[in-house]
Amino acid sequence: MKEHLSTLIIEAINTLQKQGELPNDLNIDVHIERTRDSSHGDFACNIAMMLARAAGNKPRDIATAIVSALPASAKIKKTAIAGPGFINFFINDNAFQQLATDILDAGEAYGRSTIGNGRRVQVEFVSANPTGPLHVGHGRGAAYGAAVADLLVAAGYSVHREYYVNDAGRQMDILATSTWLRCLEQQGVAITFPGNGYQGQYILDIADKLVREHGSALMASAEQVMDGLPADEDAQGNGDKEAHIDALIARAKQLLGDDNYLLVFDRALNTIIGDIREDLAEFGVAYEEWFSERSLVNSGAVERAVQRLKDGQHLYEKNGAWWFRSTDFGDEKDRVVIRDNGQATYFASDIAYHMDKMERGFDHVIDIWGADHHGYVPRIKAALAALGDDPKRLNVLLVQFANLFRGGEKVQMSTRSGQFVTLRELRDEVGNDAARFFYVSRKCEQHMDFDLDLAKSQSNDNPVYYIQYAHARICSVMRQLDEKDLAWDAANGCQHLGRLDEEHEKILLTTLSRYPETIESAAEKYEPHQIAFYLRDLAADFHTYYNAHQFIIEDADLRNARLTLIQAARQVLNNGLKLLGMSAPERM
Repeated sequence: MKEHLSTLIIEAINTLQKQGELPNDLNIDVHIERTRDSSHGDFACNIAMMLARAAGNKPRDIATAIVSALPASAKIKKTAIAGPGFINFFINDNAFQQLATDILDAGEAYGRSTIGNGRRVQVEFVSANPTGPLHVGHGRGAAYGAAVADLLVAAGYSVHREYYVNDAGRQMDILATSTWLRCLEQQGVAITFPGNGYQGQYILDIADKLVREHGSALMASAEQVMDGLPADEDAQGNGDKEAHIDALIARAKQLLGDDNYLLVFDRALNTIIGDIREDLAEFGVAYEEWFSERSLVNSGAVERAVQRLKDGQHLYEKNGAWWFRSTDFGDEKDRVVIRDNGQATYFASDIAYHMDKMERGFDHVIDIWGADHHGYVPRIKAALAALGDDPKRLNVLLVQFANLFRGGEKVQMSTRSGQFVTLRELRDEVGNDAARFFYVSRKCEQHMDFDLDLAKSQSNDNPVYYIQYAHARICSVMRQLDEKDLAWDAANGCQHLGRLDEEHEKILLTTLSRYPETIESAAEKYEPHQIAFYLRDLAADFHTYYNAHQFIIEDADLRNARLTLIQAARQVLNNGLKLLGMSAPERM
């Protein structure tokens, strides 16, 4: 309906321009909004006020001229000019009634838009370090990223979903060394496990398989491992845990040699990344590409990115290291890209990765990161500017962590110690649908408290149950119809939609009409929670209608019309639930 009204207004303005009543060089940007008060009509437009200065005329006079030039439309009951120059539109009831037919004709395509015009967008999300299984914090990024990507597709964009595999760097070396030390422990070597090492059952499981397959090749004595290492940090804060773990990494590489170290490294990496792939697939999250950080090094992309910055005079040498002048581009301080030992930093790899994204020709790039990475945003944008790319092509969306509550008590978690709830455990407890919905039910930048007990409850307080029950209820009505040896005559129902004049029916039709504009708004603002809120509203309107009226009645024409309406509601519920990665059950 908004698109229809916009088209009418643009045609009216074009007519006025041809008649010389409005200038030809106007910047026409039509915005149609739903009114908050039905006494002011169904929709309102402020175009007259937007054009007043350029047209050199009073807004109300412009509004009057536009209304007089509007093409005839059977969908409009009347128009009115309000306040300083708002154009209010009152829509005919039959225009909303016809919507039920439009929804059923469009089916799963109802609500989809072409505003994206096929523009290419890359969405990178989750990208958790493959140093352990996905936890509930990663789950929120996964649900949010998948919903944003699917929304963009629904709005007409061409979307490339990508997972950046951090398969290089210090954290992966810590993982490999932690796994090797567990291998030694399982072979009877008494070693104090480093406080900065990765713990958790998954490390023990990987080590166990390695020992069974390659045990002797991975052996070393405690003296060989620990001799001459800096002391680890103790409970009193004495020692240096960072120096200790770095020395252990160097010792692991020395004692194992290149081949065996790579064996442990790759086994740990491939096991965990395989688990992540499986976990995300079972969560309904798919990618077009899993991009390897190591490929940036092997292809020379990191070296090339650093050289481009050097050629642009954006790097300087200090104390043997190479620094990026990120303060020239608004960052709070300059950043190291090449350490004094000649090794590239994580930042150098990230620069190369974003350079690669831009070179692949995406119109827009979206990074979805944890909120703890907020300080990283200005330095990445600074690097893009230094490379000659437009930083505005990159949009970074930050997702806050999710806190779990069970029985009113917060569940304590620590990633490094291995004490955390995995995404798989969460899914096993509450199910995919509840997890997906709860994760996207708030803006990404808002903190989230995930109530496990509520997510599992079968009550109207649980929004997932409430929405899915609306869909199942409609399916139940259709089964009852069959049990009474009756059939829904869709054609007859469409012919008699004019019979739908009850207030509950008008409200339900109005809510159904909002779905396409909700998709566009949610896609443009990267806010899948708008769909979640919409579905809750639609379910509420249906449940109210269900409780107030009978559907299977003797009047065949009215029965078919009402069945047509609730089938349209079922279709929109189905479309919205699938857009959020959820199922639309027929029985509950």
